[in-house]
Amino acid sequence: MTEERVKLVLASASPRRLALLEQAGLVADLLNPVDIDETARRRESPRALSLRLAGDKARAAASAPLVQALDGPIFVLAADTVVAVGRRVIPKPQSVEEATAALELLSGRSHHVFTSICLITPKGASRTRVVDTKLRFKRLTREDIECYVMSEEWRDKAGGYAIQGRAEAFVRSLNGSYSAVVGLPLYDVMALLQGNGFPVYFTLAGTSHKAK
Repeated sequence: MTEERVKLVLASASPRRLALLEQAGLVADLLNPVDIDETARRRESPRALSLRLAGDKARAAASAPLVQALDGPIFVLAADTVVAVGRRVIPKPQSVEEATAALELLSGRSHHVFTSICLITPKGASRTRVVDTKLRFKRLTREDIECYVMSEEWRDKAGGYAIQGRAEAFVRSLNGSYSAVVGLPLYDVMALLQGNGFPVYFTLAGTSHKAK
């Protein structure tokens, strides 16, 4: 009897998350980004917001036609990253002015990056984890901010910066997961996949996955 091939769906079109998965030796069989309302609810904490959005993305992707059309056991993985100073969420800037304001707020301060992951198993179970990483930026000069904004690295980035780019030079300290700040906490992703029966093989990317 032929073994069914286990499939992994990533509910994101983020090149950063895709690259992190491949860094761990995994290749998603399908990228299925979803469009959901990311507005925080009244009195919702940044941590709770991140966890809820990851779950909403995973469930939306799991019910998408392209995912439903796949054969065999399917794991759906989603993630969401929220950057906050205290209880104040710093969203993805939509303009130069918003990017500048975000960097001014982060300057010389500690902030938290909450990255949540949600895994939907082939049996429909939902497994979640939240990774809280605390960072502190140096005090940014006007030139720091202006040059960074001109680089446009802030576009489509939670908090208005990309740690894997020029902004890494702003980080005085980091307590937690670097990959979580990039967008996908690799330790937790691998642990969640392995703990729920996904056949993770530490081999070259592209290795096929066989159901046990």
